[in-house]
Amino acid sequence: MVSGISGHTKVCGIFGYPLEHTFSPAMHNAAFAAAGLDFIYIPFPVEPGRLTEAVAAVRALGLAGVNVTIPYKETVLPLVEELSEEARLIGAVNTIVNRSGRLYGDNTDGRGFLRSLSEKAGFKPSGKTVLMMGAGGAARAVAVQLALAGARKILLVNRSRMRAEEMAAYIKERTGTHTEVLAWPEPGDELPGAVLQAADLVVQATSLGMHPAPGLTVPLPFDLFRPGQAACDLVYNPVQTKFLRKAGQAGAATVDGMGMLLYQGALAFELWTGTAAPLAAMQSALEKAVLK
Repeated sequence: MVSGISGHTKVCGIFGYPLEHTFSPAMHNAAFAAAGLDFIYIPFPVEPGRLTEAVAAVRALGLAGVNVTIPYKETVLPLVEELSEEARLIGAVNTIVNRSGRLYGDNTDGRGFLRSLSEKAGFKPSGKTVLMMGAGGAARAVAVQLALAGARKILLVNRSRMRAEEMAAYIKERTGTHTEVLAWPEPGDELPGAVLQAADLVVQATSLGMHPAPGLTVPLPFDLFRPGQAACDLVYNPVQTKFLRKAGQAGAATVDGMGMLLYQGALAFELWTGTAAPLAAMQSALEKAVLK
Protein backbone atom coordinates (compact mmCIF):
# COMPACT_ATOMS: atom_id res chain seq x y z
CA MET A 1 0.00 0.00 0.00
CA VAL A 2 1.20 3.52 -0.75
CA SER A 3 -0.01 5.39 2.37
CA GLY A 4 -2.31 3.18 4.41
CA ILE A 5 -5.92 2.14 3.83
CA SER A 6 -8.24 4.67 2.20
CA GLY A 7 -11.48 4.80 0.29
CA HIS A 8 -9.47 3.92 -2.81
CA THR A 9 -7.85 0.79 -1.39
CA LYS A 10 -8.60 -2.37 -3.35
CA VAL A 11 -9.04 -5.58 -1.38
CA CYS A 12 -7.81 -9.05 -2.28
CA GLY A 13 -7.70 -12.11 -0.06
CA ILE A 14 -7.81 -15.86 0.29
CA PHE A 15 -10.77 -18.20 0.89
CA GLY A 16 -10.11 -21.49 2.68
CA TYR A 17 -10.56 -23.27 5.98
CA PRO A 18 -8.58 -23.22 8.16
CA LEU A 19 -6.18 -20.42 7.21
CA GLU A 20 -4.00 -19.87 10.26
CA HIS A 21 -0.88 -21.16 8.50
CA THR A 22 -1.22 -19.47 5.10
CA PHE A 23 1.83 -17.56 3.82
CA SER A 24 -0.09 -15.73 1.08
CA PRO A 25 -0.88 -12.53 3.04
CA ALA A 26 2.82 -11.95 3.79
CA MET A 27 3.77 -12.55 0.15
CA HIS A 28 1.05 -10.42 -1.44
CA ASN A 29 1.12 -7.50 0.97
CA ALA A 30 4.88 -7.27 0.45
CA ALA A 31 4.26 -7.31 -3.30
CA PHE A 32 1.67 -4.53 -3.16
CA ALA A 33 4.00 -2.39 -1.06
CA ALA A 34 6.98 -3.01 -3.37
CA ALA A 35 4.90 -2.15 -6.44
CA GLY A 36 3.44 0.97 -4.80
CA LEU A 37 -0.13 -0.25 -5.27
CA ASP A 38 -3.04 0.75 -3.02
CA PHE A 39 -4.09 -2.85 -2.41
CA ILE A 40 -4.40 -5.02 0.69
CA TYR A 41 -4.59 -8.82 1.04
CA ILE A 42 -6.63 -10.41 3.84
CA PRO A 43 -7.27 -14.03 4.91
CA PHE A 44 -10.98 -14.91 4.93
CA PRO A 45 -11.61 -18.21 6.74
CA VAL A 46 -14.78 -19.56 5.11
CA GLU A 47 -16.53 -22.09 7.31
CA PRO A 48 -17.92 -25.26 5.69
CA GLY A 49 -21.26 -24.64 3.98
CA ARG A 50 -20.67 -20.90 3.50
CA LEU A 51 -18.67 -20.81 0.27
CA THR A 52 -21.59 -19.62 -1.87
CA GLU A 53 -22.09 -16.65 0.46
CA ALA A 54 -18.39 -15.90 0.44
CA VAL A 55 -18.17 -15.85 -3.35
CA ALA A 56 -21.26 -13.63 -3.54
CA ALA A 57 -19.47 -11.24 -1.19
CA VAL A 58 -16.67 -10.80 -3.74
CA ARG A 59 -19.23 -9.11 -5.97
CA ALA A 60 -21.21 -7.41 -3.20
CA LEU A 61 -18.15 -5.87 -1.53
CA GLY A 62 -16.28 -5.13 -4.72
CA LEU A 63 -13.20 -7.20 -3.88
CA ALA A 64 -10.58 -7.13 -6.63
CA GLY A 65 -10.16 -10.88 -6.34
CA VAL A 66 -9.28 -13.78 -4.08
CA ASN A 67 -7.19 -16.89 -3.96
CA VAL A 68 -8.99 -20.15 -3.19
CA THR A 69 -7.35 -22.94 -1.25
CA ILE A 70 -8.24 -26.18 0.55
CA PRO A 71 -11.00 -27.36 0.70
CA TYR A 72 -12.71 -25.18 -1.91
CA LYS A 73 -10.66 -25.29 -5.12
CA GLU A 74 -13.04 -27.73 -6.82
CA THR A 75 -16.37 -26.76 -5.23
CA VAL A 76 -15.94 -23.11 -6.26
CA LEU A 77 -16.03 -23.92 -10.01
CA PRO A 78 -19.80 -23.55 -10.55
CA LEU A 79 -19.86 -20.29 -8.58
CA VAL A 80 -17.90 -18.26 -11.15
CA GLU A 81 -19.14 -17.09 -14.55
CA GLU A 82 -16.03 -17.77 -16.59
CA LEU A 83 -13.11 -20.22 -16.42
CA SER A 84 -9.64 -20.22 -17.92
CA GLU A 85 -8.68 -23.21 -20.03
CA GLU A 86 -6.32 -24.39 -17.28
CA ALA A 87 -9.00 -24.20 -14.59
CA ARG A 88 -11.45 -26.09 -16.80
CA LEU A 89 -8.99 -28.86 -17.64
CA ILE A 90 -7.61 -29.18 -14.10
CA GLY A 91 -11.10 -29.01 -12.61
CA ALA A 92 -10.07 -26.57 -9.89
CA VAL A 93 -9.77 -22.82 -9.31
CA ASN A 94 -7.15 -21.18 -7.12
CA THR A 95 -7.61 -17.56 -8.24
CA ILE A 96 -10.76 -15.50 -8.81
CA VAL A 97 -10.69 -12.10 -10.54
CA ASN A 98 -13.62 -9.69 -10.19
CA ARG A 99 -14.15 -8.15 -13.61
CA SER A 100 -16.82 -5.50 -12.93
CA GLY A 101 -18.99 -7.99 -11.07
CA ARG A 102 -18.33 -10.91 -13.40
CA LEU A 103 -16.12 -13.49 -11.72
CA TYR A 104 -13.33 -15.15 -13.68
CA GLY A 105 -11.77 -18.33 -12.29
CA ASP A 106 -8.22 -19.36 -13.12
CA ASN A 107 -5.71 -21.92 -11.87
CA THR A 108 -2.14 -20.64 -11.60
CA ASP A 109 -0.74 -23.67 -9.73
CA GLY A 110 0.34 -25.63 -12.79
CA ARG A 111 1.79 -22.63 -14.62
CA GLY A 112 3.61 -21.62 -11.44
CA PHE A 113 5.08 -25.11 -11.20
CA LEU A 114 6.28 -25.07 -14.82
CA ARG A 115 7.93 -21.70 -14.37
CA SER A 116 9.70 -22.89 -11.23
CA LEU A 117 10.84 -26.04 -13.02
CA SER A 118 12.22 -24.00 -15.90
CA GLU A 119 13.87 -21.33 -13.75
CA LYS A 120 15.45 -23.69 -11.21
CA ALA A 121 16.33 -26.73 -13.34
CA GLY A 122 16.06 -25.60 -16.97
CA PHE A 123 13.64 -28.50 -17.47
CA LYS A 124 11.22 -28.64 -20.43
CA PRO A 125 8.49 -31.33 -20.20
CA SER A 126 7.93 -31.90 -23.92
CA GLY A 127 8.55 -35.54 -24.84
CA LYS A 128 9.59 -36.47 -21.29
CA THR A 129 8.49 -39.19 -18.85
CA VAL A 130 7.19 -38.02 -15.46
CA LEU A 131 7.00 -40.06 -12.24
CA MET A 132 4.41 -38.52 -9.93
CA MET A 133 4.33 -39.62 -6.28
CA GLY A 134 0.91 -38.61 -4.95
CA ALA A 135 -2.53 -38.00 -6.42
CA GLY A 136 -4.04 -35.10 -4.49
CA GLY A 137 -5.27 -31.77 -5.81
CA ALA A 138 -1.82 -30.24 -6.25
CA ALA A 139 -0.59 -33.39 -7.99
CA ARG A 140 -3.50 -33.23 -10.44
CA ALA A 141 -2.88 -29.56 -11.25
CA VAL A 142 0.80 -30.26 -11.89
CA ALA A 143 0.17 -33.44 -13.88
CA VAL A 144 -2.42 -31.80 -16.15
CA GLN A 145 -0.10 -28.84 -16.77
CA LEU A 146 2.78 -31.20 -17.59
CA ALA A 147 0.52 -33.05 -20.01
CA LEU A 148 -0.52 -29.78 -21.65
CA ALA A 149 3.18 -28.90 -21.95
CA GLY A 150 3.80 -32.06 -23.97
CA ALA A 151 4.91 -34.71 -21.46
CA ARG A 152 5.04 -38.07 -23.25
CA LYS A 153 4.10 -40.30 -20.33
CA ILE A 154 2.98 -39.82 -16.73
CA LEU A 155 3.44 -42.58 -14.15
CA LEU A 156 1.28 -42.23 -11.02
CA VAL A 157 2.09 -43.82 -7.67
CA ASN A 158 -0.21 -43.18 -4.71
CA ARG A 159 -0.96 -44.86 -1.39
CA SER A 160 -4.62 -45.10 -2.45
CA ARG A 161 -4.55 -46.90 -5.80
CA MET A 162 -8.20 -46.03 -6.42
CA ARG A 163 -7.45 -42.34 -6.21
CA ALA A 164 -4.52 -42.76 -8.60
CA GLU A 165 -6.74 -44.66 -11.06
CA GLU A 166 -9.30 -41.85 -10.93
CA MET A 167 -6.62 -39.26 -11.57
CA ALA A 168 -5.11 -41.27 -14.44
CA ALA A 169 -8.51 -41.55 -16.12
CA TYR A 170 -9.05 -37.83 -15.61
CA ILE A 171 -5.72 -36.89 -17.22
CA LYS A 172 -6.27 -39.23 -20.17
CA GLU A 173 -9.77 -37.85 -20.75
CA ARG A 174 -8.77 -34.19 -20.48
CA THR A 175 -5.42 -34.27 -22.30
CA GLY A 176 -5.02 -37.60 -24.10
CA THR A 177 -1.59 -38.11 -22.50
CA HIS A 178 -0.51 -41.69 -21.82
CA THR A 179 -0.89 -42.21 -18.06
CA GLU A 180 -0.18 -45.35 -16.03
CA VAL A 181 -0.76 -46.29 -12.41
CA LEU A 182 1.89 -48.21 -10.48
CA ALA A 183 1.50 -49.84 -7.09
CA TRP A 184 2.71 -48.05 -3.99
CA PRO A 185 5.45 -50.26 -2.49
CA GLU A 186 4.66 -52.52 0.43
CA PRO A 187 6.02 -51.42 3.85
CA GLY A 188 9.79 -51.83 3.86
CA ASP A 189 10.02 -51.99 0.05
CA GLU A 190 10.94 -49.38 -2.56
CA LEU A 191 9.64 -48.59 -6.03
CA PRO A 192 11.51 -50.70 -8.63
CA GLY A 193 14.74 -49.05 -9.71
CA ALA A 194 13.89 -49.37 -13.40
CA VAL A 195 10.84 -47.15 -12.90
CA LEU A 196 12.88 -44.40 -11.27
CA GLN A 197 15.65 -44.61 -13.85
CA ALA A 198 13.17 -44.33 -16.74
CA ALA A 199 11.79 -41.03 -15.43
CA ASP A 200 13.13 -37.67 -16.62
CA LEU A 201 11.25 -35.82 -13.88
CA VAL A 202 10.21 -37.08 -10.42
CA VAL A 203 7.59 -35.05 -8.57
CA GLN A 204 7.06 -35.60 -4.83
CA ALA A 205 3.44 -34.50 -4.34
CA THR A 206 2.57 -36.25 -1.07
CA SER A 207 2.66 -34.73 2.42
CA LEU A 208 5.60 -36.95 3.40
CA GLY A 209 8.48 -34.88 4.70
CA MET A 210 6.33 -31.87 5.56
CA HIS A 211 6.76 -30.08 8.89
CA PRO A 212 6.41 -31.31 11.62
CA ALA A 213 7.69 -34.69 10.31
CA PRO A 214 10.66 -33.79 8.07
CA GLY A 215 12.29 -37.19 8.56
CA LEU A 216 9.75 -38.95 6.35
CA THR A 217 9.95 -39.40 2.59
CA VAL A 218 8.63 -41.52 -0.27
CA PRO A 219 9.87 -45.12 -0.80
CA LEU A 220 12.31 -44.64 -3.67
CA PRO A 221 15.77 -46.16 -4.34
CA PHE A 222 17.43 -42.75 -3.98
CA ASP A 223 20.89 -43.99 -4.93
CA LEU A 224 19.54 -44.57 -8.47
CA PHE A 225 18.77 -40.91 -9.13
CA ARG A 226 21.16 -39.60 -11.77
CA PRO A 227 22.48 -36.45 -13.41
CA GLY A 228 20.10 -35.29 -16.12
CA GLN A 229 17.03 -36.02 -13.99
CA ALA A 230 14.99 -33.34 -12.24
CA ALA A 231 13.49 -33.96 -8.80
CA CYS A 232 10.81 -31.61 -7.51
CA ASP A 233 9.12 -31.55 -4.11
CA LEU A 234 5.84 -29.65 -3.76
CA VAL A 235 6.43 -29.42 0.00
CA TYR A 236 7.82 -25.98 0.92
CA ASN A 237 8.07 -26.31 4.71
CA PRO A 238 10.84 -27.27 5.20
CA VAL A 239 12.31 -25.83 2.01
CA GLN A 240 15.05 -28.48 1.82
CA THR A 241 13.23 -31.79 2.32
CA LYS A 242 14.75 -35.21 2.82
CA PHE A 243 13.53 -36.12 -0.69
CA LEU A 244 15.42 -33.20 -2.26
CA ARG A 245 18.55 -33.77 -0.21
CA LYS A 246 18.83 -37.44 -1.13
CA ALA A 247 17.95 -36.93 -4.81
CA GLY A 248 20.46 -34.11 -5.05
CA GLN A 249 23.21 -36.17 -3.43
CA ALA A 250 22.75 -38.73 -6.22
CA GLY A 251 23.14 -36.07 -8.92
CA ALA A 252 19.61 -34.98 -9.83
CA ALA A 253 18.76 -31.30 -10.32
CA THR A 254 16.43 -30.36 -7.46
CA VAL A 255 13.52 -27.92 -7.32
CA ASP A 256 11.92 -27.02 -3.98
CA GLY A 257 8.26 -26.22 -3.42
CA MET A 258 8.91 -22.55 -2.69
CA GLY A 259 9.21 -21.77 -6.41
CA MET A 260 5.73 -23.06 -7.24
CA LEU A 261 4.27 -21.11 -4.31
CA LEU A 262 6.06 -17.95 -5.45
CA TYR A 263 5.19 -18.14 -9.13
CA GLN A 264 1.55 -19.16 -8.70
CA GLY A 265 1.23 -16.13 -6.42
CA ALA A 266 2.98 -13.89 -8.93
CA LEU A 267 0.54 -14.95 -11.64
CA ALA A 268 -2.43 -14.21 -9.36
CA PHE A 269 -0.95 -10.79 -8.51
CA GLU A 270 -0.67 -9.98 -12.22
CA LEU A 271 -4.25 -11.09 -12.88
CA TRP A 272 -5.59 -8.77 -10.15
CA THR A 273 -3.40 -5.74 -10.82
CA GLY A 274 -2.34 -5.87 -14.46
CA THR A 275 1.16 -5.12 -13.17
CA ALA A 276 4.33 -7.23 -13.34
CA ALA A 277 4.89 -8.99 -10.03
CA PRO A 278 7.85 -7.79 -7.89
CA LEU A 279 9.35 -11.26 -7.54
CA ALA A 280 12.28 -10.34 -5.31
CA ALA A 281 10.02 -8.75 -2.69
CA MET A 282 7.59 -11.68 -2.83
CA GLN A 283 10.36 -14.25 -2.47
CA SER A 284 11.93 -12.41 0.45
CA ALA A 285 8.60 -12.18 2.27
CA LEU A 286 7.90 -15.86 1.66
CA GLU A 287 11.27 -16.97 2.95
CA LYS A 288 10.87 -14.89 6.11
CA ALA A 289 7.37 -16.27 6.71
CA VAL A 290 8.32 -19.91 6.11
CA LEU A 291 11.51 -19.78 8.17
CA LYS A 292 9.86 -17.82 11.01
